[in-house]
Amino acid sequence: MRTSLRSPALSLPSLPRLPPGDLLRDPSYARLFGSILTASFGNQVMMLALPLTAAVLLKATPLQMGLLTAIELLPFLLFSLPSGVWLDRVRKLPVYVVGELTVAACALSVPLAWWMGWLAMPWLYVIGFVIGTVHTVSGTAAQIVLTQVVARERLVEAHAKNALATSGSEVMGPGLAGALIKAFGAPLAMIVNAVLLIGSALILKGIHVHERREPRPEGGTARERLAQFGRDLMLGLRFCAHTRLLVVLAVLMGVWQMAHYAAMVVQILFATRTLGLSEQAVGLCYMGMGVGTILGSVYGRRVSHRIGPGPCLVVGYAITGSGWLILAVAPANGWGVAAFALMLMMFTTGAVFIFINFLALRQAVTPEPLLGRMTATMRWLTLLAAGPGALLGGWLGEHVGLRAALGFAGVTTLVLVLVAWRLPVIRELKALPEPERESEWLGLEADVRPAG
Repeated sequence: MRTSLRSPALSLPSLPRLPPGDLLRDPSYARLFGSILTASFGNQVMMLALPLTAAVLLKATPLQMGLLTAIELLPFLLFSLPSGVWLDRVRKLPVYVVGELTVAACALSVPLAWWMGWLAMPWLYVIGFVIGTVHTVSGTAAQIVLTQVVARERLVEAHAKNALATSGSEVMGPGLAGALIKAFGAPLAMIVNAVLLIGSALILKGIHVHERREPRPEGGTARERLAQFGRDLMLGLRFCAHTRLLVVLAVLMGVWQMAHYAAMVVQILFATRTLGLSEQAVGLCYMGMGVGTILGSVYGRRVSHRIGPGPCLVVGYAITGSGWLILAVAPANGWGVAAFALMLMMFTTGAVFIFINFLALRQAVTPEPLLGRMTATMRWLTLLAAGPGALLGGWLGEHVGLRAALGFAGVTTLVLVLVAWRLPVIRELKALPEPERESEWLGLEADVRPAG
């Protein structure tokens, strides 16, 4: 008699299955999720290695750190608007892939320059400008690719899952990055970043997207094509200027970005110089960002669903501002180290609350043919104050004190909370809005054409 080898007692426990309808059951979104996860681990190395190279290896001053950050932001101001017009005419996925590969090449150039004896702050300024240019163009393309993979009514869910994709890397990545930096030095550690970004680009290739785009104008003189380009650019600006929700979001996010960058340029200096932390200890503290991302990813969508995307946005502002204020008054001892880790956790928790709603709101209200121009215009508007914020944070850190820059960020953000809550367009925003009527806005192109 043949005995079956299958027995309930011997069966292995099955892995947890995704619930029906989960976004990760979609093959295209699953690949996008995998790419984000892979790139996030690489970006953890870049996030620590680049500023630590400047602060520790090159002995940068607070003002130089502010200048480095401002140079990274400069391409957003120069190229955001024209890149939006261009992106509405081309396939976005290849732009996204090329961007990942370009940042990988930048990461590889740092250890090469260090080995050749060329590494200095001007080299990092150049690298920062190139990376900023890539993030301006490729970052906009990446946001649009998500809308080509995921239905609009599921954008908050998708942004929450994307944040969750980064949470694992933010928990484990900083500790690993700190160990790599301690063992090999910050420049050589960036090789790992390059390898992971190349892997992310390979995962992105072949994702199936549903794309509509305006064809490139054919024929005509160079002057006529340039005039058409200008009209398309103005249409994106006018759409954002005439959509009240986008105007309010741009102003609120612009002020928050100013505060964010003022704090960001001094936080590594505060950790290494005020708290006396080593590179590895900084990496361990940065693991708090992963905990914060998990909290924001798990609870952000629930809070947004319960109280609405507008109020959830304000909660995110309050969390980040409180974290900066806590660090500004923290003592330079073990409690200060705990406050530094807590601030990082509060920052990412609040940032997830902010961005899953901010991105979903602006994408939901925009007709698809205008997504490129809207995204580029909104990024340009919200980052106008980020460069001055970085320079102000560096100036405060150098001439008043590192705590002054953190205090400025915290106070400014909490004032922003009070202002935002008084605005009915934010306080009463309980669900994602419907997109503007496409026919009206595409017809508006006639209004920006010269007469005759």
